[in-house]
Amino acid sequence: MTETRTRATIVVGADGSEIALQAVVWAAVEAALHRCALHIITSFGVDPRPGMASILAANEQQWLREDGERVLAEAASIARHAVPDTEVVITTELTFDLIIPTLLERSMEARMIVVGSRGRGAIRRALLGSVSTAVSRHAHCPVAVVHGDAAADAAWGRKPVVVGVDGTANSVPAIELAFGEASQRKVGLVAVHAWSDMSGYDMPIVGWEGIRETEQVLLAESLAGWTERFPDVAVERVVVCDSPTRALLARSEEAQLLIVGSHGRGGFPGMVLGSTSTALLHLAHCPTLVVPSSATHTAPAARAASA
Repeated sequence: MTETRTRATIVVGADGSEIALQAVVWAAVEAALHRCALHIITSFGVDPRPGMASILAANEQQWLREDGERVLAEAASIARHAVPDTEVVITTELTFDLIIPTLLERSMEARMIVVGSRGRGAIRRALLGSVSTAVSRHAHCPVAVVHGDAAADAAWGRKPVVVGVDGTANSVPAIELAFGEASQRKVGLVAVHAWSDMSGYDMPIVGWEGIRETEQVLLAESLAGWTERFPDVAVERVVVCDSPTRALLARSEEAQLLIVGSHGRGGFPGMVLGSTSTALLHLAHCPTLVVPSSATHTAPAARAASA
C-alpha cells in the first residue's frame, strides 16, 4: 500500500519478533496521541553481494513475500487493536530493499522512526540490535527505541516524561519534543541536568552547593519560555552531581518515556551519537527517544496551548 509520507507520519519497523510488535503497539499509541498517520514497514532484503539475489529461486522469493505480508497483516491488526477508538490511518509496506538504508531514507520525511531494541535476527544476549543502533545514530528525525511492553504496567500512563538537559543548543530540540509529549500524555515532565567533575571517583565535590546554584540557573535558562508555552505541563527540575548516564538511568525506572539529544555538551559537529545517548539506548528501563540536534518539531500541543 503506497502513501505520500509527510512530517505527520510515524514510521515503525516490523519483523515479526515480539519486541518489534511491542514497538508497533507503542508507535500506534503515539500516532493516536498526535493524531497522525502510522506507516508499518518490513523488509526481506537479501545480502547485496553480487549474485545473492539471483540465488533465490522463484518459489523462495514468493515465500519471502508471503511471509512479509503475514508479518505486516499481524502488525497492522495489533496496531489497530491497540487504538480501537481512534481514526489513525494505518498503512503498510513490504520492501526487498535493506531495512537500514530504507528507514534512514524514510527518516528524511517522517515525524518519527520507531524500532524495537532488537529484532529476530539479533542474538538474544545482544542488548541493542544492528537496526536500532544504526537508525538511532544516523536518522534525520527523532528515533524511538522500544525495549519491552512498557504499557503492560497499569501505572505506566501516569508516569512522567523525563528529558536530559545539558545547557547547550544540542538539547533544545529534545526539550521541545519532551514538553509536547508530556502535554499530549497529560503527565508531568522531569528535566534532569547532571553535573560531573569527570574524575571517575565517587568523592564529595568541594563547593558543590555553589556549583548547584549555578547549574540550577543554567537549567532554568534552558527551560525558559517552554513552561509558558506549555502551561499545562508541571515541571520538576532536577540538578544532580552525577554522570548524565547514571542520573537519567535512575529516573528512567519511574518514567514512561525518556528523551535525550543525539549528543551533548561533549559532542562536536558531525558526531552521530554521544556516549550518554548510546548508553541509555542499551540500558534504559523505558522507551527512549533520541532527537537529532538538527531536528525541527512542531508539536500539536504547542498550537493548542497558544490558541
